[in-house]
Amino acid sequence: MPTAGGNAESVAEHALFLMLSLLRKLPEMEASVRRGGLGVPIGRTLAGRTVCLYGLGPIALALAQRLRPLGVRLLGLTRDPLAKKVAAFGLDACYATSERNRCLAQTDVLVPCTPLTAETRGLIDAEALAALPPGAYLVNVGRGGLVSYDALVAALSSRRLAGAGLDVYWQEPISPDDPLLALPNVVATPHVAGVTEESYAQIAKAVAGNIERLRRGEPPLNRAA
Repeated sequence: MPTAGGNAESVAEHALFLMLSLLRKLPEMEASVRRGGLGVPIGRTLAGRTVCLYGLGPIALALAQRLRPLGVRLLGLTRDPLAKKVAAFGLDACYATSERNRCLAQTDVLVPCTPLTAETRGLIDAEALAALPPGAYLVNVGRGGLVSYDALVAALSSRRLAGAGLDVYWQEPISPDDPLLALPNVVATPHVAGVTEESYAQIAKAVAGNIERLRRGEPPLNRAA
């Protein structure tokens, strides 16, 4: 199934939810309520932050469309930083992957939006995380394998990385005993970014449409190979 349409919109909304949850310190807010707190913790606004979309596909486009009205500075990081991409995504700047660290040095929130391939596995490694400014955030709604597990745990444990919002993992489901889930600066969800009524309805419609195409002797749409 293509990632465009309802699925991309659902995933983009979830990425935005994770960003806001990290910046407003959702785990601390919940704990504060349960201990009778009021007016704490102090959060941060998304407005004024710099968000980097690493990979400029349909999910990144849907996310860019939602971020632009919120007063963020948008950066793109892609193999082919064409001017038309800057215009289509409304980016403030677009960098080639060869300029990765220069782009990441300006980034407050990093969102990997690339497919998981042999080339992109471990794309967000220790070097990439170290290139981010201290106090930056990572949001991953793509695939767990895009991020180095050990590098992420180290960056979160040292608090160099302020937090991570994760919907995808290296093995799924992630073990409830995984040390990553015990870190106070992690917001974790169970791979539900694309799990919405609208997304599933679109997927069902596409599957039914391909069945009808095959029945008529026509090739299915969106073939992977």
